[in-house]
Amino acid sequence: MTVVDPIESVRDFNRYYSQRIGALDDHYLGQDRPLREARLLFEIGDGADLRELRARLALDSGYLSRLLQALQKDGLVTVGAHPGDGRLRFARLTALGVRERAELDARSRRSVEVLLGALSEAERDELVAAQSQVRHLLRKATVTISAIPDASPEALECLRSYAAELAVRFPEGYDESALIAPGSTASFLVAREDGRPVGCVAWVSFSSFGEVRHLWVSPDARGLGLGRRLLSAVEASIAADGLGEVRLGTHPALSEAIALYLSSGYREIPPYGTSPYDRLAFEKTL
Repeated sequence: MTVVDPIESVRDFNRYYSQRIGALDDHYLGQDRPLREARLLFEIGDGADLRELRARLALDSGYLSRLLQALQKDGLVTVGAHPGDGRLRFARLTALGVRERAELDARSRRSVEVLLGALSEAERDELVAAQSQVRHLLRKATVTISAIPDASPEALECLRSYAAELAVRFPEGYDESALIAPGSTASFLVAREDGRPVGCVAWVSFSSFGEVRHLWVSPDARGLGLGRRLLSAVEASIAADGLGEVRLGTHPALSEAIALYLSSGYREIPPYGTSPYDRLAFEKTL
């Protein structure tokens, strides 16, 4: 039986797909422009600040600057002050840039239409479903989890989003004063996708156990198993600190969180804390 090397299989697919879409062609879609410059035209769209472009495309500032200079030289892009913040640089498409972007979009659609035209309807559906699955798995693979200071802007952004969601989901609302105070966590973990925070969890140390607090996943990152990953990561952090027991409190409205805890080996215990929102409590021995 032939043993498939998953690494080589992915590398082979990457080479094939890069060739198929013309990623290495200096005349992407038949125009006198490589894919990297064409992609930048798409991403600028109705306008974008350079900081967002760097993060979205994972480009260093020097490389992005060279790409923008090439587009500016061809009269497709202008770069100036951000309309809302003069400290930031902002890229816009010129009228010529808008026309070229529209032409690129039309050519891209035609090229895909030709590709799909060689397949039956069932095969097209199969291809689209396979692409959706690949995208889903790649998203799962590229989300990172790391510890950050609990008073950092990213941590506070996550906590504000967490509180805003609970204010809608809890019948009694949610008071932000119930959020954990900066500087009081033993560890604060953040999940990032493409450089932006999409989830968080924290824990507080007690003499005999670690308490999990504020496990949250952004709505647009749900379905990736990120809640379970964050829970496992915070449990590992608690165990590394020498504690063998984990506790947490939650609200009956958070049915998906309760299901996660039960399927992760937690057992229900009597409520033990003072938070008015923690009407259910769970415990796990590590």
